[in-house]
Amino acid sequence: MDELVKLISERTGIPAEQAHTVVETVLGYLKEKLPAPVAGQIDGLLAGAGANEQASQVIGALGGLFGRK
Repeated sequence: MDELVKLISERTGIPAEQAHTVVETVLGYLKEKLPAPVAGQIDGLLAGAGANEQASQVIGALGGLFGRK
């Protein structure tokens, strides 16, 4: 999760503390809304190797969600 927080902070320019809150909020929302098998993989994705690359792809796909591209 730290890599995702860092990536969001760098890409959006928001402080790491705010990025951490964003990550926790979004992950909580996704876990709540996604089907259980998919939601269960979220923590594994963030803990596994290549999480930074996958997170970068997700953020790129979300486009201007945080006001930047």
